[in-house]
Amino acid sequence: MALSTTAKTNPGRFFEDYTLGEIIPHAVPRTLSGGERAMYHALYPSRHALASSDEFARSCGLPGSPMDDLITFHTVFGKTVPDISLNAVANLGYAEGHFCLPVYPGDTLRSESQVIGLKQNSNGKSGVVYVRTTGLNQRDEVVLDYVRWVMVRKRAIDAPAPETEIPQLATVIAPGDLHIPAGLDFSNYNFALAGEPHRWGDYEIGEQIDHVDGVTIEEAEHMLATRLWQNTAKVHFDATFRPDGQRLIYGGHIISMARALSFNGLANAQLIVGLNGGAHANPCFSGDTVKAWSEVLDKAETSAPGVGAIRLRLVATKGGAPFQLKGEDGKYLPDVLLDLDYWALMPL
Repeated sequence: MALSTTAKTNPGRFFEDYTLGEIIPHAVPRTLSGGERAMYHALYPSRHALASSDEFARSCGLPGSPMDDLITFHTVFGKTVPDISLNAVANLGYAEGHFCLPVYPGDTLRSESQVIGLKQNSNGKSGVVYVRTTGLNQRDEVVLDYVRWVMVRKRAIDAPAPETEIPQLATVIAPGDLHIPAGLDFSNYNFALAGEPHRWGDYEIGEQIDHVDGVTIEEAEHMLATRLWQNTAKVHFDATFRPDGQRLIYGGHIISMARALSFNGLANAQLIVGLNGGAHANPCFSGDTVKAWSEVLDKAETSAPGVGAIRLRLVATKGGAPFQLKGEDGKYLPDVLLDLDYWALMPL
């Protein structure tokens, strides 16, 4: 007689399974190669020169072309999904994201998270889990560190609520706390090869940039991307998991798409070094057309030769008019998909 059991499978954690302060190591380490770079550039219209050309990167003082910063983010993030957001209703936001070291082909990344906050929702059916996730390379060096919070279903509605703990998070990373890659030097930066002449000094705080182009999200590309980053969240794969029968587009797919679209107007914002905050304002589904606009929030000089830091708000919309973010009620407009606040490095 055949025996069957589900004891060996992973149903994912529910809200009541988290304990404040616990550290969760995530499986499985992943060695990155040029394959991830090629696939990333096939999925997104990404053309930033530093992540495209070894020779360009060497001319800027680096040993070679680093992986796109968001490849690092997606890889580290994807490791956390089976333990943090497998049963998520939605990924809500980000803060205090430090890109600490460049990642190169051949590096092996792993992730671990610490639970730093818990809050049950008033409906008693779900709660918000706050985690600080750290990505490390094969030398146990931190390459990425960030906080995110996610709404997770409860297994049992009558399970007791944990004591509420909401972490106090910085709204912006101080420029002096940004990690500038060792050796980075934009003194001899080749603007012609980079694709645009606009340098750090050409941008003004408060300036808004319409990135003009748009990309319609395809179901096949989204599924390929989600598998590439080994993101196993049920809302992205299982059409029966949501009442509307639609698979939710992975929020990181929108981040990468918007960042790639921002090349048109910000081609020289070469490296992401800080993630100040972010919100997935509204869901995205196959068939939606993503467009993007940016606003310059701040600027700062750095200690690296020829290198400036620029703080940008990147907004992705599903075809909405540029430069419109929230309504009179203070809520995001229905067309807004992403509101991301980040620091990038640009030649002075």
